[in-house]
Amino acid sequence: NLTPELIEEGFVRELVSKIQTMRKEAGFEVTDHIVVCENGNDKIRAIMADNADVIKRDVLADDVVFDTEKGYSKEWNINGENVHLSVEKR
Repeated sequence: NLTPELIEEGFVRELVSKIQTMRKEAGFEVTDHIVVCENGNDKIRAIMADNADVIKRDVLADDVVFDTEKGYSKEWNINGENVHLSVEKR
């Protein structure tokens, strides 16, 4: 059975994967610290807020910011949820 916790963990893994893809597409170095921005989806915003420490650690982000876009931006569909994510080098 898929519990709410497992579903949320799946979202977090997908978010980390998408952010890592964006880091690569933006030409960032592996050691570059970044800021991650989310815009346009309340469900994704809540998941990112609840799991900010894990996400920041996994993608080398100094901060997660909501309701804005900075730097390299892309629209994603994550498990049926459309969201705009962006990454900016710190």
